[in-house]
Amino acid sequence: MSKKIAVLGCGWLGLPLAKSFVKNNYQVNGATTSVDKILHIAQHKINPFLIAVHKHHIEGNISYFLQDVDILFINIPPRIRRNSNANYISKIKTLSEKIEESNIKKVIFISSSSVYANNNDIVDENTPPKPETESGKQILASEELLKSNPNFKTTVIRFSGLYGDKRHPITTLSGKKDVSNPEAPVNLIHLEDCIGIINAIIDKDVWGITLNASAPKHPSREEYYTSQAEKMGLEPPTFDRSKKTQGKTITSTLINTHLSYNFTYPNLEY
Repeated sequence: MSKKIAVLGCGWLGLPLAKSFVKNNYQVNGATTSVDKILHIAQHKINPFLIAVHKHHIEGNISYFLQDVDILFINIPPRIRRNSNANYISKIKTLSEKIEESNIKKVIFISSSSVYANNNDIVDENTPPKPETESGKQILASEELLKSNPNFKTTVIRFSGLYGDKRHPITTLSGKKDVSNPEAPVNLIHLEDCIGIINAIIDKDVWGITLNASAPKHPSREEYYTSQAEKMGLEPPTFDRSKKTQGKTITSTLINTHLSYNFTYPNLEY
């Protein structure tokens, strides 16, 4: 019998990921907070669920969503920038209690490289995280909450900026003036590599670890976004060189050692 995977959060990453699971002959439950997406999810042979995780309760039939599931994929964005009062940790705690009530033993949690400080260092999975934003602090605390639960094993993926499938950061930076940190290294990862890495974790049965996931090439922001603007026929941004550059270089050491994964887009092509 094939594995059953539940994807909590069928958005820009979650839906194509769920479709890749179907293609690999898994049974797939897919959850969204949008009524409009339910039919679209079902059209891809994914069992659709309408579920919203709140601080102290979960809307929707979460028990049925998690029933007989082997692997749970959690991809809930914190959205703290939009709502400064958002309590992401409480949401993950509420979800964790529901996972405990199920028979799930394997969890993948999507985190972010924002848990590392912008102190111009090269960081890997051994670098102590020092988040500088409220979002980063709550994401890190949520990682720790899930990893400390003895009832299931959680693999955490700290993704860098996601791009691909008609989404690229240059579209929002195009034409902007005095963009900060021109010399800071770019940390991005293509959607196809995100999906490839997640499938490699499942295929190789790698659980209970924390992975960085960033393409190996790190051009400067000015170099990369100027060239991408030209390539796409967009107005390039201008950069502010009057202030000291702050950034970091994300290295994905454990992807090499634990997954032997080869990036499809190592040079940040689009």
